Formats: sequence, structure tokens, C-alpha cells
Amino acid sequence: MKEFMFLFRGGMSTPSPEEIQRSMQRWGAWIQDLSKAGKFKSGLPLERGGKVVAGQNKLVTDGPFSESKEGVGGYLIVAANNMTEAVEIAKGCPIFAEGGVVEVRTILPMM
Repeated sequence: MKEFMFLFRGGMSTPSPEEIQRSMQRWGAWIQDLSKAGKFKSGLPLERGGKVVAGQNKLVTDGPFSESKEGVGGYLIVAANNMTEAVEIAKGCPIFAEGGVVEVRTILPMM
């Protein structure tokens, strides 16, 4: 069994407290289902802001910016037999109801 990382991008821009609550319930149910199936390994949401360190001079700037639809809002690590199965698992993600996307990446084992 391989491990895959789901990177979550986009979603609700300015949700109401009620929308946040409904979203958390959908995400909780989805992750619970993955856990019961033995597919969930780990995952967490990310704060909207942070710092970017870049270049040979290691320049530090603010970012990524929360206004960006391309910003990563969280991640999940799941177990699947192959990319096809991982993509099928990703299709159940609640982020699609919020206008977001899931990037599915294979995690390569380190020696």
C-alpha cells in the first residue's frame, strides 16, 4: 500500500459561522469514514498566513496570501493501492461543495 498526500486549495472565502460548522461536520464525517476504512494516516488544516523563505539569500517575506485561490489550506495523508484509488478517495472530499480543489500526490519513500 502506498501513501498519498491530498493538498487542499481554495474553498469558502468568507464563510458564516453556520457554514463553518456545517463544513466541519462534513470534513469530520469524511475523515471518520476514511479512518474506519484504514485509509486515513494524518492531516490537518493550515493557518492562512505564514512566511516564505526563498532564494540563495534566504529572503523572508510574508505569504502565502489568504486571498489566493491557489493557497494550500490543509493536507491529508491517505493509504491507497495506487493513484487511481487515491483519486477515487479524493472525489469524496467535502471541499468540492465549497468550491475548492484537491491535488493528489504520491509520497515517495525515503531510503
